[in-house]
Amino acid sequence: MAENLFVTGALVIPAAELRERFSRSSGPGGQGVNTTDSRVELSFDVAGSPSIPDTLRPRILDRLATRLVDGVVTVAASEFRAQLANRQAARERLASLLRSASEPPPPKRRPTRPSRAAKERRLTEKRRRGETKRSRRTFSD
Repeated sequence: MAENLFVTGALVIPAAELRERFSRSSGPGGQGVNTTDSRVELSFDVAGSPSIPDTLRPRILDRLATRLVDGVVTVAASEFRAQLANRQAARERLASLLRSASEPPPPKRRPTRPSRAAKERRLTEKRRRGETKRSRRTFSD
């Protein structure tokens, strides 16, 4: 599966920059779990990759800071029994992770104030609620 990883239209990671490691999956046994290396760890060097544009690199590094180890992000997949399916799942997971990390920040929120009518409705409702509670009280001598 030596194919390039398509993250977005502008961001494509060459297959040569991806490193795959295979190991045995954990979990309950069975005939295959002890003998096949179906778990996949897919690693990508975000900090040193020439395929990431210099405009995106700081944003991706900042958003993935908690997942990076020496500038390398690693994704593991072991939910399938077949190694090929786990390889595909790991590639999709890495692409999704990089896609969300490279999105532009959301637009700034414009602070707004409640309208005069909204303030009046709130105060009227507060008065009505207070009146309801006041009418429930019992006076003791």
